[in-house]
Amino acid sequence: MAVTIGMLYPGFGAEDDYPFMEELLGEGIHLPLVHTSVGVDAHEVQALLDLGKSERLLEGADALRAALPDAVMWACTSGSFVFGWEGAHQQAREVQEALEVPASSTSLAFVAACKALDLTKVAVAATYPEDVSRHFVALLNRGGINVTQLVSHDIPTAALAGELDREGVLALARSNDSDEAQAILIPDTALHSARWINELEAELGKPVLTANQVTVWQGLQLAGALRPCDALGTLFKKTAPVGVGA
Repeated sequence: MAVTIGMLYPGFGAEDDYPFMEELLGEGIHLPLVHTSVGVDAHEVQALLDLGKSERLLEGADALRAALPDAVMWACTSGSFVFGWEGAHQQAREVQEALEVPASSTSLAFVAACKALDLTKVAVAATYPEDVSRHFVALLNRGGINVTQLVSHDIPTAALAGELDREGVLALARSNDSDEAQAILIPDTALHSARWINELEAELGKPVLTANQVTVWQGLQLAGALRPCDALGTLFKKTAPVGVGA
């Protein structure tokens, strides 16, 4: 069956991960993307609170309406976790009520993905300054996930995060290969990652969850359309029943 997962993506950075994943997932999966508006591109708490405010999300949701999505994702980690656990759920509820389809966000998708893989201890390799990254740690903790180690790389904007190439992303992942952690989490939907997830996992020897990967996974889950994909890491290999959504 055909399934459409609408993506609300703030500004520009690694939006090309989505058509790449759409192609990997195969016929019948559609991932239309709407760029939501951005005030100031900055990995700063106040700028991120502005980035994720209701007006921006609902304007984007209205632009997605014509795509007739089966589910919608707010494809942004920092613009959801800075609102905290309750605030991130409120964002999802507002989009869901506007379009009358299930909705979630990248931050909440990280929690759901960890639970699906029975992960309770993770390391976080973040692009953000530490004060921003700590909000992500707090949200994970609220979801029952312990962060064994946090490394923050202090990249000031989403645009700069989007410029990291394969070697840069590999280095980011290597920066926090905590022995205690069952998996490495790499937030930031502005960061390219979809092409290198299996390579990251092979090098680190454990599951790697990245922002754009978990966003698509959660959207498919909400739509009841998970399907396996060997090219997108452990998450898509271990949690997608064969034949579902085919």
